[in-house]
This record gives sequence, structure tokens and C-alpha cells, in this order.
Amino acid sequence: MFGTRGGAAACQCQRAILPMREYWHMPRDLRRDFLHEEVVKARAAAPGLIAYVGDEPVGWCRLGRRRQFAPLRNSPVPWAERREDKEDATVWAVVCFVVRVGYRRRGVSYALAAAAVEHARRHGAAAIEGYPMVTRGEEITWGELHVGAVGAFRAAGFREVTHPSKRRYAMRIDF
Repeated sequence: MFGTRGGAAACQCQRAILPMREYWHMPRDLRRDFLHEEVVKARAAAPGLIAYVGDEPVGWCRLGRRRQFAPLRNSPVPWAERREDKEDATVWAVVCFVVRVGYRRRGVSYALAAAAVEHARRHGAAAIEGYPMVTRGEEITWGELHVGAVGAFRAAGFREVTHPSKRRYAMRIDF
């Protein structure tokens, strides 16, 4: 799903999980093994969702309880103007999207954002958040949009909580 080159292949969906000091020093193969172990050991809820076109996997989004994402807890971006418990286990977060080349700009991330809402609701979340970017016609490299685009979150029913920077939003749905 993550390919063999580029940011997704290097990350193996571990940047959102691991403290940065560990992530930057971990070889890609070990990151891949960590993700594999997460998926195999998932009991109540998988660590991510896969989008398919036919039998072909074309997209992925990482989600789970917000408190499990160490870099998110330590980032000032989603917490600007907010006074809430970062460790609240009932709040989930969608933190990353990967869409394979050839399937981008075809609505895959929109479908994944909507599926993330239903997945979190089914697994007892009280709320789900995302921290997407707005493009406003600006040139943004694909890697920057790993957090998702504001439009996909809006279409899935998320509302703006804060707008802490020119391009970044914190968005949420309360169930």
C-alpha cells in the first residue's frame, strides 16, 4: 500500500505513533514491522482503514484514540485556543492519509474520511478529530497533504474547531 519510494514508503505510518526522536532514527524495515505488528495484534479496532477499487487497495488512513498519537499530543497546532484533556480516551483522531499514485484526485480521501467517522462511532468514540490543510489554490506537495484536505473532512461532517495557522485546521465531530 505504501509503495517503495517517497514519504509513505519511508514512514510506514509510524510518524503519527512514535515520538519523533525514535521515528527519525528507526530504519524503514523496522517501521514496516511495527505497522505489521499493530495490524496483526489489533483486537477491538484496526489502526487504519484501506480503500479499495475492486480488489486493489488504493488508499489508507490512520486513525485511533487521539491519546495514542505522541507527536499530536506534543504539537502546538491542534491545541491553539483549546483547553481540553489531550489524554481523553473517548476522542479519536484521523491523522494520516495515503492515496496511491494514479488514484489521487478521485475522491479516495473523501471516502476514507467518511469511513473513519463510521469506524470511530462503531467503536464507541465520543468524538473524532482531524487536522487537515486547506489548499486555496496554492501549490502544495502531496506529502504535505498526508493530514488530509479540509474539503474531505467537511464533506464527512467535521466542523472547524480552530484555525491555528494559515493552512491548518482542527476539525471535529461530536457523536
